[in-house]
Amino acid sequence: MDIEELAAPLETFGRQSQFQQITQALAGERDLLIAGVPGSGRRTLVRRAAVEVGAKIIEVDCIRATDGHRLTQLLCEGISQAVKSRTATQFLQQWTATEADQFLVWQGNTAKSLRLIAQPEEIWQAYQLLIHLPQQLAEFVQRQVVLILHSFPHIRSWDRQGDWEKLLRQEIQQQSSVSYVLVATLAETTNQEDFHKNLDIVQLTPLSDDVVAAWAHGVLHREHLTFDPRSHALKRFLEAVQGHIGDASALVRRLCKVKTTNGLIGDREIEETLQELLADFSTVFESLLVLLPSSQAQLLESLALDPTDKPQSREYITKHHLSRGGSLQGAIAGLQHKGLIYGSELGYKLALPLFGLWIKQRLS
Repeated sequence: MDIEELAAPLETFGRQSQFQQITQALAGERDLLIAGVPGSGRRTLVRRAAVEVGAKIIEVDCIRATDGHRLTQLLCEGISQAVKSRTATQFLQQWTATEADQFLVWQGNTAKSLRLIAQPEEIWQAYQLLIHLPQQLAEFVQRQVVLILHSFPHIRSWDRQGDWEKLLRQEIQQQSSVSYVLVATLAETTNQEDFHKNLDIVQLTPLSDDVVAAWAHGVLHREHLTFDPRSHALKRFLEAVQGHIGDASALVRRLCKVKTTNGLIGDREIEETLQELLADFSTVFESLLVLLPSSQAQLLESLALDPTDKPQSREYITKHHLSRGGSLQGAIAGLQHKGLIYGSELGYKLALPLFGLWIKQRLS
């Protein structure tokens, strides 16, 4: 059993209404904004919905785009991986030769069939052509195209004048056979009317304990396992994952491998499995913490050790020796935009529960 087999059912099990909303929007060829923290199921939900409506999927991970050249390159890669049928391949080959031969070259059936050869001063022209290409492709193959832009707001870190985003928004408005799906964190969509104008918005917040418990029971039952009702194992499991799909899936995957004589997962089994998982994640967590600015790392550690819905209060600042004023507000905003904490509406909870648990154990 792999993680995809575990994750996908939970994402639809607890997100039926959101899945239906996304599917209906794509079926109506509308554009979407999917907002949530890392591991909340954004990618899998939209991919499954696109498959449901029979659309061709193009994906671009904008967090890998450090400038316009890299974004254009990633568009080439996304289109290359999406074009698989003979008809679509023939179209792309012909399109490259007749409309874009100065900027792009077709290299056959490889993962990077469409290669960018434009000179630095020609990148903008190549980008214009590529942004319009999904509509042309959809019309030629007579099939809807869904262009998924992961971490889309990240391009603003280098698109200072907003030119690249503006052109993309123009295409979103004009392209009738292409549905654009912008994937972002919850904080990146707050108070940004321009960002989500004319988009259907789907927000993914933590699942309830009841939903996660029902899903976990179902998965474990298929493996002839269950939480020991005489123990606190289920309570410990729910406290550890706090409604986070990715963390719940990772922990249940480990629990499915637990060897017991009676099929019961008790306190010892859940604790040992949890500690093994945290140990395996420790390198990733350590890197994530080290990469944070000191003010953000200090605030994150404080919230892990001492959760509060008022981190700006004088008492909390004094207790944890936090910076005051703009520096603290900047740290809060930075952690929210990275998807590491929720906002005031969810009490500034840590968005990645296992990461928070690792921090807490590390500092205790």
